Parts: sequence; structure tokens; C-alpha cells
Amino acid sequence: MTMLRTQRRRVLAGAGATALLALAACSGEAGAEESSGGAEEITLWLAGGDTPQALRDHLTETFEAEHPGTRLVIEEQDWSGLVPRLQTALASEDQTPDVVEIGNTQAPTFSYAGAFADLTELSEELGGEDLLPGFVEAGTADGSVYALPYYAGSRAVFYRKDHFAAAGVEVPRTLEEFGDAAVALQAANPSGEEGYSGFWFPGQDWYNGIAWVFSSGGDLAVQEGGTWRGALAEPEAQAGLAQVQRLFAEGTSAPRDADSEEPWVPFNNGQAAMFSAPTWARWSIDLPECNQGVAADDESEEAKALLAEQQACNEEKTGVFPLPGPQEGTPATVFGGGSSIAVPALSQHQDLAQDLLRIVFDDEYQTMLAENGLIPGNTTFVDALGDDPYAAAAVAAALDAKPTPPAEKWADVEGDRILEDFFQQIATGTDPAAAAAEADRLLTRTLG
Repeated sequence: MTMLRTQRRRVLAGAGATALLALAACSGEAGAEESSGGAEEITLWLAGGDTPQALRDHLTETFEAEHPGTRLVIEEQDWSGLVPRLQTALASEDQTPDVVEIGNTQAPTFSYAGAFADLTELSEELGGEDLLPGFVEAGTADGSVYALPYYAGSRAVFYRKDHFAAAGVEVPRTLEEFGDAAVALQAANPSGEEGYSGFWFPGQDWYNGIAWVFSSGGDLAVQEGGTWRGALAEPEAQAGLAQVQRLFAEGTSAPRDADSEEPWVPFNNGQAAMFSAPTWARWSIDLPECNQGVAADDESEEAKALLAEQQACNEEKTGVFPLPGPQEGTPATVFGGGSSIAVPALSQHQDLAQDLLRIVFDDEYQTMLAENGLIPGNTTFVDALGDDPYAAAAVAAALDAKPTPPAEKWADVEGDRILEDFFQQIATGTDPAAAAAEADRLLTRTLG
């Protein structure tokens, strides 16, 4: 049984609060679990809706077939507010899930805090050097691995071919051309919808906004002498933020106080010509003119044929491309996002939790992740993404993708919504230099 080392007892600062969450280290008695035949159920927390239902069903059916008498309960948690919910649940043997999905940007904080069980030995069995290296690094603390890569999702730009044609806009080849295209599309408003956006870009959408910071050579925070400090006021970051502010002012009508959730909804409704999201978003595009009216619970062969026809129609009328970089021929440096997966240290079912991870990392499930447009945690299976335009865009975007800084307290930055507030200020016209100075102060204080 994997147990957390006693000497790694840490405390985790509450996101945006003064209270500290004390995480008890596992002793020789802690983590004492029921055997495979004794536990009635284990719980898996999945974050958001990124894991399709077919994959959830596979996990449930496979686990329960291998462990008769034990149920796998999958609970979906919203990404919004996930950090404080985890801080509460992971501190309690009664409330903790047995396996948990977290954002790869949140992995360093919880790994250093002692919230997860040591998976170093298991990681070798589950893929070793073939696991996404950046994600393994994010889940490593003091030389031990505590969180493993679940999937990565490189962001690409989806667009309406008919809107581009009506506005006389070509697919952009540079980041500057992308801004010009968004502005031109917004001015043309080919759908005639009120509040139309050339590019759907809500004010709090830092996940997409930081691509301009990264692509200009800037960063969110940098480490100097072992200490992290905010870097948004640096000239390189400011150059990217100037382009971002132009997009907010002239290229989008998205709400200034909203985040990046479900950008395909306004796209489907004809309210936007473009949106940026991981390439699995292709399955969420549902144009009214393509919809075949198939009921969600209809699994007949006729329904499957209609859905295939519907998907083909959607993909004929839309396109996808990697966000271009400053120079033609190179993609932008987009946010390298995705999820990690871990076993909470206080789970009373450590062996069963590890068995579930073995299913997650087996050949069949890793292939299923790729077939659903998610870059699998084990890079051996990346070819299962296919060679269609969506796979090509995902791979191109992933080549230069960049994660958030691997700072021990980065989850606190997300919990405090520092970047959401910062980008909302940029969206509402605040001087980027003034907004960056305050954001850098908060980042330095939080990460220090």
C-alpha cells in the first residue's frame, strides 16, 4: 500500500482566505483500508464535463467487473470553486474522494501540501517515461510523484466558414492578422445577431488571453533566487496585453464579467464567428441548420446514423486552425492546459484507488481519450488522435504550448481568481500597465 511520508506533513493556505488547511500525514495506521471485497463503494471526482459519458461508463463497468460487490461512484465537480472544495474534502477522511481529477496548474500546490498519496512506484507501472513530462513535473514534490497526467487539451480556434466568406475574411496567418480578422468580422456581423462577436472572448478568459502574453515573450510570473514574483508589467507581457485590449474593445461583444465556460454556445447560436477551446470541443458544435433532432437517450441505429450526418454537416460548415504566432508559419504559444489525477492521502481505499488508476492508464482507456480529442496522459497513444484537421490543429498547438508557472502555491492564485480579475480589468479599459502593477503585487504576495 502506498502511504504518504510522515515527514512531508504540510499546510495548505486557503484560497483567498487566512485559514490554513492542516493535512494529517499518513502513519502506519492511517490509510488502513477495506479489502477489495469489503468496500461497498469508492468515489471518483471528475472536474467539469471534459470526460465523455462513454468513458465514464467504461470506467464504472470495468472497475465493477474487476471488483464484484464494490461500486464506483463518479461525481462531477464544477471547475469553478474546485480549489476550496478540495481543500475542505481532502482534509477529511469522511469527505475525501478516493481518486480526484484536478487541473494540471493546481497539481503543484496540492502535491507540496501533502494532500495526495505517493504514486512514484505506480507511475512506472502506468507509463513511466511515456507519461506527459510537464504534467509529471507539476505533480512531483521533493522528488516523489503525487499526481499523474490524465489528459492535455491544446487550444485551437474554431470558425464559421460562412461568416468568414460573407465578411471577406481569410484564415489568419499571424497573430496580428488574427486580431484584424476578429475586428473585421465583428464590424461586418454577417449573421445580423445583436451582440455579435468576431471572436468570443469573455473578459475573465485568462486561459485564452495568456497566449498573447506568452507569444510576445512574456510570462505570468518568474522565479528569482528561489522566490516567485509577478511579471505582467514586464515590456514583453505589456506588448501582448495591448493586442488583447484591442480584441476586447473591437473584436468581441462577450460579457466582460464572464469566464471561458462553453464558448461553443454563442457560436452555435450564430453570435460569434470564432472561439478558442481544446479540440474536443468539435463534439459540442451543433449548428441549428445541421441538427437532426435526435433525443439524447435514443441509442437506435437510426439515431446513430442521423448523429453521424449531423456531425458531418457541422464539420463541413466550420473549420479549425491553431492560433497563429507573431510570425507566419509558427503557432502561438497557447496555454498548455489539461488535467492531472491523484489519490487523496486520506482515502481509506488506497489499493482500490490504485486499481482504478490502472484502468485509467490501460491501453483501452488511453486510446478512448485520444479518440475523443483529448491528448492522453501516456504519449504512446497520441496517434489515436487521428490525422484529421482537428488532430493536426491539436498537435500543432501542443508543440509550443506552455503551462502556468510550476509554483508551489499556484493553486492559490487560481483560488483567489487573480487572473480573472486582471483580465476583466483589461477588458473594461483599465490601463494595462496600472492593472499589471496591481496584479503583480498580488501574484508576488500569493506565491511568496
